[in-house]
Amino acid sequence: MPRQKVSVLVDPLRKLLRRGAIGNAANMLRKLHAADVARLIGFLSDEQQDTVFTLMLREAPERAADLIRELDVPVAIEFLAELPDNEVASIIAELDPDDAAEIIPAMPEDQAERVLDLMKDSASKPVEGLLSYEEETAGRIMSPEVFALEEHVSVADAIAALRTSRSEDLEMVFYLYVVDDRRHLVGVCSLRELLLAEPVTELGEVMNARPTSVNTATDQEEVARLVARYDLLALPIVDDENKLVGIITVDDVIDIIREEETEDMLLMAGLGEGDQEEVLRAPVWKNALQRFPWLLAAFIGGIIAWQIYEGFADRLGREAGDTGVPLIIILAGFMPIIAGMGGNSGTQSSTIVVRGLATGRIHGGHNFRVVARELGVATMMGVTFGVLLAVVAGLISSDITPTMSAVLGLAIAASMTMAAVVGAAVPMFIQRIGFDPAIATGPVVTTAIDVVGVAAYFSIATMLLG
Repeated sequence: MPRQKVSVLVDPLRKLLRRGAIGNAANMLRKLHAADVARLIGFLSDEQQDTVFTLMLREAPERAADLIRELDVPVAIEFLAELPDNEVASIIAELDPDDAAEIIPAMPEDQAERVLDLMKDSASKPVEGLLSYEEETAGRIMSPEVFALEEHVSVADAIAALRTSRSEDLEMVFYLYVVDDRRHLVGVCSLRELLLAEPVTELGEVMNARPTSVNTATDQEEVARLVARYDLLALPIVDDENKLVGIITVDDVIDIIREEETEDMLLMAGLGEGDQEEVLRAPVWKNALQRFPWLLAAFIGGIIAWQIYEGFADRLGREAGDTGVPLIIILAGFMPIIAGMGGNSGTQSSTIVVRGLATGRIHGGHNFRVVARELGVATMMGVTFGVLLAVVAGLISSDITPTMSAVLGLAIAASMTMAAVVGAAVPMFIQRIGFDPAIATGPVVTTAIDVVGVAAYFSIATMLLG
């Protein structure tokens, strides 16, 4: 369902929940796809979210499982944490093994063990098999339910087998994989090729004998690249002995691309590893701790740039101060570090917001909370580096008076705080007026941060130094 149609449903659902019209709300939710319910949840309060999930669970464990499948993992874990272990087990059992293998490791370890023990062997064994592989590998994200026949089977028998198979339990049957008597992957046949072939022809004669496949240890990024390169709907996964053990479908690849792209963007901005939801939901102190090393690197680089500038200060003239160095020259020497720290702070905030807007994780109902969170993180970082700069400047240079140290500390704190607000608010404003925030955010945010940072710096210096 398009985003604007989902937003139209938000107010009616809120009104029903506020009035306690649970039956009407349940009927409304029943008509919606689980993916649309997952998007609606982002607009609701915590209490309303719990009510919606309870209604989905009351309808059937399968319905709750559909919703869990569509939610980001941290959100899904929050819902499951409120349920008894037996209900969690019944929901997890309804998930596909690859989806369950994504949810269970995110649970507390003791809860995950209890849930697996409560699940039937038919449901838990495939999940435990996937969990035996390393994270972010083909083995961890594959579906072990794959349809395969031996190469001597005729086309007519293959079609009959497809018809009588439990196709609803299979991940995808657009391809028929061909194996030998020891289940080694020897070929692949599309359904189109199967239907056009003569009924008496054996699969070994119509199959593609050079199927593209990957090992269970292959990184998920390589899986995504292969699917995109060869325009595949699914990719077979084999073990070290070339035995067919599962497949990865194109819908899983889309999730991989989204996850890897988000991770790369967060790392490029110095926000650490993780996903969009983890960053948005993490406590302020944790966000600050993740950003500290990268901002510290920028801080040290600014100190080095200032020291280089100090080496040339004598050549620029001595006209004022106890040592004869003009005040404006001393202040100008700190401009790179103040501008750089503000720029880094603004870039981090804008990266979070731009990616959130692109993936739909940030919308109109989250704008104020996102800006407030970024303001809190930036204030914490600004005060920290403001104190550091004031102390380091006073210790290193005899030209820096206590008043000038205070100017520098306040300037860098103000620059980083305002830069974060600009970095978070500008992309939202740009999207609101109809432009792509990913295109416009870079130059707009950079310019705004430079102007605001320099203005704040010299305004504070003028007030304190006369």
